[in-house]
Amino acid sequence: MRLPADTVLLLVDVQDAIDDPVWGPRNNPDAEHAIAALLGAWREAAMPIVHVRHDSVEPASPYRPGTPGHAFKACAAPAPGEDVVAKATGSAFVGTDLEERLAAGGHTTLVVCGVLTHNSVATTVRHAGCLGFRAFVPQDACWAVEQRDQSGRVWPAETVHALALAGLHGDYAGVTTTAAVLSAVTLTTAFRRRKERRRTAP
Repeated sequence: MRLPADTVLLLVDVQDAIDDPVWGPRNNPDAEHAIAALLGAWREAAMPIVHVRHDSVEPASPYRPGTPGHAFKACAAPAPGEDVVAKATGSAFVGTDLEERLAAGGHTTLVVCGVLTHNSVATTVRHAGCLGFRAFVPQDACWAVEQRDQSGRVWPAETVHALALAGLHGDYAGVTTTAAVLSAVTLTTAFRRRKERRRTAP
């Protein structure tokens, strides 16, 4: 895969609240390591990063501002100068200036990771697709939790995760892996540095 140098890494709802037992069993236990690797690569390449923080308006939500869970997880804590967008719904584009920020920077491509795959990640990616953005979702840098349907059947987190990604792939995003994204960033950085050397050469 190829990524333009202005591709935005969009980290969705990676906050301590997601560790609350209320969510139930999850999949992808190593997702935080993948997220940290992506964030490190973006910082090293000086590519744009946007952290999406969920500010829940539900009184009992672990994502509610003022609660311990509202803080960013250590693996995804914003560095000074990195953009933070606060949302109160599933989509990072609703009630925020995210679309305006992306348009102002001329950004057309997003790599979206975080939680939950079937909730805010999928909602944000679908919205991004409807707005005309090109999106990629590294499947090992996001996770789902088990879900109970209307009949009472409990669907395992891995199944929920896989079906959510299947619904995104093709129409709204390209589902990929962290390794593939990191390789693309390395290639993009190499081409950019080569171009800069040619421009500054005597």
